[in-house]
Amino acid sequence: MRHPKLSPSWLRFFIVVILVLGVFFRFFNLDHKIYWHDEVYTSFRAAGFTGQEIGEEIFQNQVISPQELQKYQRLKPGSTPVDTIKSLAVEDPQHPPLYFLMARFWMQAFGSSSTASRTLPALLSLLALVSMYALGRELFTSRIAALLATALLALSPFDILFAQIARQYSFLTVCIIASSFFLLRALRLPTWYNWGLYALAITLGLYSQPFFGLTLSGHIVYMLLAHLLAKNPKMRAEDSQNLPGNQNRFAISNLIFFGLAIATSLILYSPWLFVLKSNYQRILDTTSWVKGGDVLYRVKLWILSFTALFLDLDFGFNNIWTYIPRLLILLLIAAAIYQCRYTSRKTWLFILTAIFVPFLILAVSDFVLETQRSAVSRYLISCFPGVQLAVGYFLATKILNRQRFWRGVMVVLITCSVVSCTVSAFSNTWWSNIPSHFNAEMARRVNAVSSPVLLSDGGYDGTNLGDLLSLSYLLDDDVQLVLFGQPPKLEALDLKSLLSGNSETFLFRPSPQLVQAIESKYGQLVQVVPTGGLWQLKRL
Repeated sequence: MRHPKLSPSWLRFFIVVILVLGVFFRFFNLDHKIYWHDEVYTSFRAAGFTGQEIGEEIFQNQVISPQELQKYQRLKPGSTPVDTIKSLAVEDPQHPPLYFLMARFWMQAFGSSSTASRTLPALLSLLALVSMYALGRELFTSRIAALLATALLALSPFDILFAQIARQYSFLTVCIIASSFFLLRALRLPTWYNWGLYALAITLGLYSQPFFGLTLSGHIVYMLLAHLLAKNPKMRAEDSQNLPGNQNRFAISNLIFFGLAIATSLILYSPWLFVLKSNYQRILDTTSWVKGGDVLYRVKLWILSFTALFLDLDFGFNNIWTYIPRLLILLLIAAAIYQCRYTSRKTWLFILTAIFVPFLILAVSDFVLETQRSAVSRYLISCFPGVQLAVGYFLATKILNRQRFWRGVMVVLITCSVVSCTVSAFSNTWWSNIPSHFNAEMARRVNAVSSPVLLSDGGYDGTNLGDLLSLSYLLDDDVQLVLFGQPPKLEALDLKSLLSGNSETFLFRPSPQLVQAIESKYGQLVQVVPTGGLWQLKRL
């Protein structure tokens, strides 16, 4: 698709505005949302702590202040990067160490505040914009299509949301897009240098997140299908009408170089493969939450996930108005994928494999294993750049053909993204913050009373450690945290005098043992934020 004379100046200006807005939203109100459970884990693992040692130190039937909990979010005295790697290898092996090491060095240079921690992924997300433009040019040989795809990524509510989360997902997006670019470039210019860059990109991707393997699977399927298509004389003749020169040739040497690149990457990744193998049971234990979920639940979340690239406003999970505008966006995505058939066969094949191979791997495994991985939006990140490329190409084609209707569609789509990003930017929590979603509301309840006392323990679902550290960012200095071990030993401290006077007593996600112990001696417990697990003591 080449329309150099049909590229209106207003469109170029419009794209520039979108890009500027996208960069702006990545850094606007960076510290406004709660520093939630997963981000807390990023900080203390990067700092060199393990969850076990923190739990053993704080759940000791003692009174502790929110400020004292914050020490676990700063570099552990005397620790080294090896401690960061060990923390992950022992307790969280499904998360490779690359991003956490970057976060550690960033923490050493810029501190451990929530703003500093989130600045790193926000900056890394800018690399995705550069990579997307390069990938778009490689796929479509059209500057406008590449720019539109980049603009859609820049202003994507989903990508902006995860660019402001102190986790590895923005870096994973960079690796997904960059590795795809280097693959296509190596196929067009098959040199050792280009294939080496591809091997490096997939190695970084694997060390960023194991779900990068979904992207690698898409590349493998693409290479095999492209090779089969190249052997078909009829299809080869059709492709020769779309690409100049020898670009249609798919030499067997490409498969050899591709295999060597993957082999090199797996050798470099083998140390962490050994960690994964050695701690397989730990991986199963820490990811057991993906079990369950019915088909309708998964379908709803598929709709929400794919459309969050353009619209992320929530009127309720079961509210029909949450889904009606999103179904229109799904139709646009489907039309865009279909429109890509007018590109070269290999371009369309790349778009199809980039979107559907990762999705089908997750979706089929969910049906077979009765899990819900495909319902987790961040696990679908491998699919999303392909969607943005397809929609960018589709809109570029329609707009450059001077179809006014599609200009309006593009304006509406961008408006949806701007509104979504604006609402999200001024919200202190969002759907991505589970299980800490209600921490801000619970902190307001506790902070609103005089002399608050907050009781808690390890809880019953394994999330209390992270959520208590998350809550410590929000609690006032005068809040007294009383953290019990298991079983809770109320006699280990003078709890009666602590709860006397004008103090108001709350319990944060207590275990059944702690609930029983408190009610048997001090009064009735009433849930004041049931969805978040906050209880208040009504004295006898």
